[in-house]
Amino acid sequence: MPIVFFVLGLIILVVGAELLVRGASRLALSFGISPLVVGLTVVAFGTSSPELAVSVQSAYSGQVDIAMGMSSAATSSTCCSSSASPP
Repeated sequence: MPIVFFVLGLIILVVGAELLVRGASRLALSFGISPLVVGLTVVAFGTSSPELAVSVQSAYSGQVDIAMGMSSAATSSTCCSSSASPP
C-alpha cells in the first residue's frame, strides 16, 4: 500500500507542478512581463517552497530545531550561491 501512495503522490506532484508553471506563465505574460522574469520567479518559488513546507510543518509539530536548521541552511546556501555567481 505505501507504494501506491508514493506513486499517487508523485503523479499529483508532477501534475501540480505543470499546472503551476503554466498558470504562472499565462498570468505573467498577460501582464506583459518578460518570459525570463517569469521563468526565474517560478524556479525561485519552486526551489523555496519545499524548504518552507518542511519548516512550517516542523515548527507546527514542535520541532523548532529542525525549523531553525532549515532556515539557517537555506539562508547560508543562498548567500554562498549568489556570491559565487559571475556578474
